[in-house]
Amino acid sequence: MIKDTKFVFMGAGSITEAILSGLLEKNKILGQNITILNKSNYTRLQHLNQTYGLGMQSDLAKVVQRANIVMIAVKPKDVKSALLKWRDFITEKQLIISVAAGVSTEYLEDLLQGKNAVIRAMPNTSCAVGLSATAICKGKWATDEDEKIAAEIFSAIGMVVSVKEEMMDAVTGLSGSGPAYFYYMVEVLEKAGIYAGLEPETARELTLQTILGAAHMLVETGKKPNDLRKEVTSPGGTTLAGLEVLSKYRMDQAVKEAVLRAKERSRELGQFF
Repeated sequence: MIKDTKFVFMGAGSITEAILSGLLEKNKILGQNITILNKSNYTRLQHLNQTYGLGMQSDLAKVVQRANIVMIAVKPKDVKSALLKWRDFITEKQLIISVAAGVSTEYLEDLLQGKNAVIRAMPNTSCAVGLSATAICKGKWATDEDEKIAAEIFSAIGMVVSVKEEMMDAVTGLSGSGPAYFYYMVEVLEKAGIYAGLEPETARELTLQTILGAAHMLVETGKKPNDLRKEVTSPGGTTLAGLEVLSKYRMDQAVKEAVLRAKERSRELGQFF
């Protein structure tokens, strides 16, 4: 569907590279149809162009005007200046996709001053290894077909779900910030293993494989986490003893509060836009 699509990426950061490399690796797009706009870091831009064999263009205004999809991948604080600079060359025939956290579709539509089809996306940092959990939502003028195109793009870097825009703050609290919660858990497990007497490298290897194996069990068996937890928990056994400690320290409440606080903070930040 998007093989011959002309893309313009506003921003040359890690999210742009992750999306770009995923699309190219899966042969979804052609490098010659991709142009990246970057405000100041020419070295970074040159690196991406050379690494991925992208089209080098001189008349950037014309490139923006002829693009089928404009991907807004700048920092939230830079969205306004980027769109104000290029909006005269953006048409209502184009699909606008934004990965700027906390920036609403309404804000983007107002900046563009037209009936532009806007899709807002919230990938997470695991997109760097092609395993992102990405949520997308439609703006006022976007169609179901626009949403399908966005889903095809983000499926190149992981899985995709469609949500209503009012749920995007919850998505941020869960899957947007979620990787950090697991990294924190890994830190804690590693330290606990060392404290229990293991060598640091051994504690790390065992922790990583444990996390990886548990994730695969959830995905490949299709079983609920509650069922898998019960299967590994014998009455009076070691796992139950450990779980009782986690319950004592209210781990379930701590995780719930973390997600809700991150959701709340996402809403607070969104008020700027």
